[in-house]
Amino acid sequence: MWQRQLGIILTKPLYVFIAILTAWAVLTFAVLLPNMQLIGVVLFSDTASAIEKVNFLFSLYGSIGTNFTLVSATSTVVIAVLFGINVALLLYYVRKARGATSNVRSTGVAGISGLISGVLGIGCAACGTFVLTSVLALIGVGGIVTYLPFKGVEFGFIGVGLLLYSTYSLVSKIDSPLVCRIEQ
Repeated sequence: MWQRQLGIILTKPLYVFIAILTAWAVLTFAVLLPNMQLIGVVLFSDTASAIEKVNFLFSLYGSIGTNFTLVSATSTVVIAVLFGINVALLLYYVRKARGATSNVRSTGVAGISGLISGVLGIGCAACGTFVLTSVLALIGVGGIVTYLPFKGVEFGFIGVGLLLYSTYSLVSKIDSPLVCRIEQ
């Protein structure tokens, strides 16, 4: 039943556009994040033309196939798609409820938690988990990720799980009535 409701919502052009735009933004963030220093050098370079700079930025999308392991690349793409769907569903629900959004708080928290967990798991094949290792290094425990069985990719799995839960929960709330049931 929830699959039908999800299909109905994701055939509306506005929500498809929102889902795609959000997924693209999350994927862009994930792909460009490990290359921020390089991007800064190229963008502020006087020797490259504007077209070369734009081409360079688009060429970085290829790094998902070379810098990421198959598992981390897959989880990054899945997290981006699920987060895009989540945002579209959340907007649909808020518009449907017209301000009665107290029920959506826990689902929104799960969606944001899934995205944060997924971002912590972003990494490449050579350096491991990019964000998590950097954050842990600030407090002096950067090597702790190496003791995890999948070297930090677990956070991507957790992110996918939380986003799946959030999506299911949102679709269930959309499908249920917005008023209290009357017992007879």
